[in-house]
Amino acid sequence: MPATPPATGPAGNATPTGDGKDAAAELVSLYQKQKRIYARAVSGWFAGWRWALVWLTQLVFYGLPWLEWNARQAVLFDLGARRFYIFGLVLYPQDFIYLTALLVISAYSLFLFTAIAGRLWCGFACPQTVYTEIFMWVERKIEGDRPQRMKRDAGPWTFDRVWRFAAKQAAWIAIGLWTGITFVGYFTPIRELVPSIASFGLGPWETFWVLFYGFATYGNAGYMREQVCKYMCPYARFQSAMFDKDTLIISYDAERGEPRGTRGRKTDLKAANLGHCIDCGLCVQVCPTGIDIRNGLQYECIACTACIDVCNSVMDKMHYPRGLIRYATQNGMTYHWTRAQMLRRVFRPRVLVYTAVLAVVAGAVFTSILMRSPFKVDVVRDRASLARLVDNGYIENVYRLQIMNATEREQRYVVTVRGLDGAIVDVGEDVRIGPAQARWVPAGVRVPPQTAQALGPGAHPLEFSIERLAQDGDAAARVVEKSTFVVPR
Repeated sequence: MPATPPATGPAGNATPTGDGKDAAAELVSLYQKQKRIYARAVSGWFAGWRWALVWLTQLVFYGLPWLEWNARQAVLFDLGARRFYIFGLVLYPQDFIYLTALLVISAYSLFLFTAIAGRLWCGFACPQTVYTEIFMWVERKIEGDRPQRMKRDAGPWTFDRVWRFAAKQAAWIAIGLWTGITFVGYFTPIRELVPSIASFGLGPWETFWVLFYGFATYGNAGYMREQVCKYMCPYARFQSAMFDKDTLIISYDAERGEPRGTRGRKTDLKAANLGHCIDCGLCVQVCPTGIDIRNGLQYECIACTACIDVCNSVMDKMHYPRGLIRYATQNGMTYHWTRAQMLRRVFRPRVLVYTAVLAVVAGAVFTSILMRSPFKVDVVRDRASLARLVDNGYIENVYRLQIMNATEREQRYVVTVRGLDGAIVDVGEDVRIGPAQARWVPAGVRVPPQTAQALGPGAHPLEFSIERLAQDGDAAARVVEKSTFVVPR
């Protein structure tokens, strides 16, 4: 009987079959067959946009920790003090809901952009893509472009190869370490962090995270590269669930390009029975994941558009129309739609639903931040003494009020109670809270004996009214917190 051929998965890779041992052996075999990818440099319209995103994202990442706001770091997540500063916004652990909202917004943004134009995030803004682009640029500047690197790596370890390799490693390590320092600088003030590194006074946790994040950057962008996108990133696996036939993806026009083959510029294509693809292989050489886009959409494609730029440059040299490889939809390729016809299909039900949900969530979060109270209050009863009899027959309950000043100025507060006739609240001296500080304020609430008699034994509703006094341009504000007042039997 003829042997049964192995099943093939995406991009023609063999799929392990049989028992566990056979599967493990097949996976090892596949791993051993992986070859290093030497991506060729490419220039063009999309490459320009990709580098613009590299500059933008890195200016934000590396620059934000050095910005000052109200004599402090503009963006600082102070875990020790449990304060999170984002420009003029001061958040507490109780504001965790905003992190949840941010994750929801990020998820729906990913769904929306993927439904419209595929893996835009992966190709232009993903940190793995961005740092891989930076590391490959350093590699090309030191070791040369694809042909030079392949020739040098295939030869012996000469002095030229050693010094270039050492220089590249030094540059990669420097970028990785500075990335780790910047990351830690969002949690420890970076203007204190850098001098402590220079004086060897860095704490153990800061040291660990600088080295860990720096090593992760160095390893992922320097060596693992496409392996992260192929095997570690889950998005590559479930992206197809967010695609449909009207999603703009990187597409090869097989009807126009086939049959492919080499030819001269003046070759009569009809007489030679050739399409526009000259089979130069440059689209494969520039691909950072090493796939051939002419085989159709593959999960390894990160939509970096390098193949579009290089193919357009070849079409220009051959005096053929651009767009043999281009952004297009499956319906557009099937029905030969124009670009305008494909763009009109952007506003389809799926996209409208994603947009509506995203707008509602983002609007709600923005409104919540604008209407956010400038201070927060938590009321805690003193469990050691629920109720006690004091002078003149008054009944007293003791509470602790945690008042958190969410502004960056010292504020004064007045505490009153509502809901009980004749109730008196005693908080001692004036309540003053420093900038972005929290303070526990003991508060004793007393009611006269006639009120206690009218209420009767048990717990009765009570409201604390905490008012921030107007001063220095800050308007008055009030927060009301509910609690209970206990009358003993």
